[in-house]
Amino acid sequence: MNAALGTNKRKHKYKRFVPLYVMMVPGLLYLLINNYVPMAGIIIAFKHINWNSGILGSPFAGLSNFEYLFKTKEAWVITRNTLGYNVLFIVLGTVISIGVAILLNEIRSKFWKKSYQTVILLPYLISMVIVSYLVFAMLSSESGFVNNSILEPLGLDGLTWYTEPKYWPFILTIVHIWKVFGYSCIIYYATLVGIDRGYYEAAVIDGANRWQQIVNITLPALKPTVITLVLLQVGTIFYSDFGLFYQVPMDSGPLYDVTNTIDTYVYRGLIKLNDVGMSSAAGVYQSLVGFTLVYIANRLVTRFSKENALF
Repeated sequence: MNAALGTNKRKHKYKRFVPLYVMMVPGLLYLLINNYVPMAGIIIAFKHINWNSGILGSPFAGLSNFEYLFKTKEAWVITRNTLGYNVLFIVLGTVISIGVAILLNEIRSKFWKKSYQTVILLPYLISMVIVSYLVFAMLSSESGFVNNSILEPLGLDGLTWYTEPKYWPFILTIVHIWKVFGYSCIIYYATLVGIDRGYYEAAVIDGANRWQQIVNITLPALKPTVITLVLLQVGTIFYSDFGLFYQVPMDSGPLYDVTNTIDTYVYRGLIKLNDVGMSSAAGVYQSLVGFTLVYIANRLVTRFSKENALF
């Protein structure tokens, strides 16, 4: 009697969650089809693809496809650019996003707060193709705004921006920060909105000024969000924004030394050589390095703040 009663209770317990399980099915199917089924294509990285024979029938290539990334004279340049830019983007992007989020949180007018949020997020929604033409409108040597409206009125000679590599690390950094920092800023701002105002009121009673409130209340509250976003960015540190490094510089040859990254290098190689196996090998390499870096970074976070680690 007791066993039957216990069985009925368990059935009733699980029956309550049936609607939730049904709601999970579309999301799980999407993850399965979009994220896990394509992983079988990793075999392409180890094949010399012959479309007449098919993927499985193509000859095995071993690790020769990976040699393309490491045995070329550009290997150091593309690795340096990919890592260097991404580290700079992570550091500057995090600092600027947090700073702007704190400033947004200080605005009391709802109208201006919503207006600033819209303006900040708008560049994130613009296609990189549009951004590349906006940059070209600013930097074109013949009709660009910078040359015609700033340099020439000052009596300075116009610059041929698309043949001067020394300026592009700064240009690419500015364009990237302008375009993407709004997304992180909104996430940090959402975290700030959830902070209990009672903490700030108590700090004011204790005589804390605005800077002390930010250091002792705001930044500690942002710590979990900062760690999560930085860890996610570390996972893609061997990837680059293809549009930023290919379309914005207009694929200018003289700029390759400062704009060539792993993604653009592989793309150019794929266009010239039509080698799908090499392109797939680059993707596998980036994924493995990204996973390793996320694991190492997460282990470091676990040592100092276990509750904020991803896993």
